[in-house]
This record gives sequence, structure tokens and C-alpha cells, in this order.
Amino acid sequence: MNKPRHPRAVVFASVLGSSLAFVDGSVVNVALPTIGHDLRVGPAALAWTVNAYLLPLSALILLGGAAGDRYGRRRLFVLGIAIFLVASVPRSSAPSLSCLLAGRALQGIGAAILMPNSLAMLSASFAGEARGRAIGAWAAAGAIAGAVGPVFGGWIVDLAGWRPIFFLNLPIGAGGIWLALRYTTESRERREERSLDWAGGLAATMGLGLLVWALTAAAESGTPRDSLVWATVAGIALMVLFLWLEQRRGDDALMPFGLFGTCRPSPASVC
Repeated sequence: MNKPRHPRAVVFASVLGSSLAFVDGSVVNVALPTIGHDLRVGPAALAWTVNAYLLPLSALILLGGAAGDRYGRRRLFVLGIAIFLVASVPRSSAPSLSCLLAGRALQGIGAAILMPNSLAMLSASFAGEARGRAIGAWAAAGAIAGAVGPVFGGWIVDLAGWRPIFFLNLPIGAGGIWLALRYTTESRERREERSLDWAGGLAATMGLGLLVWALTAAAESGTPRDSLVWATVAGIALMVLFLWLEQRRGDDALMPFGLFGTCRPSPASVC
């Protein structure tokens, strides 16, 4: 592994990319009351502004990391930022909640691609103590971004409303792309290429989405009981399907079962 010629630029590129996910999530949370008032939606429907982002992020983040290992971490990092930015601009003029949710879901997909690859770029660029310092800086910057986001976002919402908050992503994302393309090198795993677990990712996303919708809609008095039951049953069935698919794929699964294995140490073995 060669030491990067511009180590600070590599760390800064990774930090800028990952900060998109941290800042955007916290800023939008602060703006929820204003968004609900402007779009005339209730609290239950407004909760999907957060859910539509977190569901694809949580369900597809492992798939995003696996794609980076196969196709190139820098390439997927830049692609994730680009998707995030493309989804951010139309959100500033979203005329309805459905349009806002579509953009938030696309942002979640972009975050699921860029987040694991921002960290993977650091791991591939540094070694030893330098890697530990780089990852520590990455984690600290994410914590700071998550803490500063609500304060800065609240100030913007009070000053100009909720729509301009999505423009915050543009300079951050553009800076991350420029630094990544200029100062980082491509890396990937040197192993036999295997197909990505698209079926597992789709089953997990749809299953989690249906279960979250059922739990959220249950708080509304006007939701038909039959819809709640069918959504819950379908969600559970999809999650069972997801586990079955992961078991069949073995080590190539989106969530390999070996990660949950236990080891009982003995004097002759090391866990």
C-alpha cells in the first residue's frame, strides 16, 4: 500500500462526502414542523420525511459497500454523492409531500452508496497508525456535523424557510467529488467477481418499509384495519424471505450469517 501524496486531502474528501448524510438528516429533522405546515400534512405522514431517507440507507448500506469492493470505492463514492446532489435540488421546490418523499428516498440510496465507500477509501489509502488517525478524524467529523447541523439548519429555517436547506448539500458534495477525483486513487478487492445480492437488498428494503408503514399508520385512527394486517403480514414474509436468501448465498450474502456466529474459546483455539 502506497502512502497517499496528499493524505489530508484524502481525509477531507471522505469527511465531506460522509457529512452529507449526517448534516442532511439532522437539518431536515429540525425543519419538520415548518415542512408540515407548508405542505399541510399531519405528524404521521410527516414522519415519512425521515423514514423515506433512513429505510433505503439502512437496508442498502451493506450492498453499497459490496459494490464499492467490486467496482471501485472511489467510483462508487463519487456516484453516491452525485445521486445525493441530484435528489437534493428538486426537493427545494417540492410541491407536495409525495415529491419530497421520492427525493428523500433517492437521497437515502445515495447515502447508502457513499457512506461505506467513504470509510473504505480511507482504509485502502492508509495503513497502521495512520489509518487509525484517519478513521478517528472521519468519525469525529461525522459527530461534529451531526451536532452542528440542527443549529445551522434551525437558523436557516427561521431566516428563509425549509426549502433552502437542501442547497446546503451542493457545495459540500461538489467539494467532496472534486477532492476525490483529484487526490484519491481507485481501489477494489482483488478477488473473483461475484454477483451482488440485489434480491436480498430489495427484500430487506420492501419488508422494512411495509413494517414501518404499518407501525406508523397504526397511530392514525382512520387507517383501515385490513390494510394494517396485510402490510404487517407482507412485511414479515419479506423479512423471512430475506433471511432465507441470505442463508442460501452464504458468504456472498448481503448479511452473511457467519457474522452472528459465536466462538467458545479453548486453550488451543483463538476467537
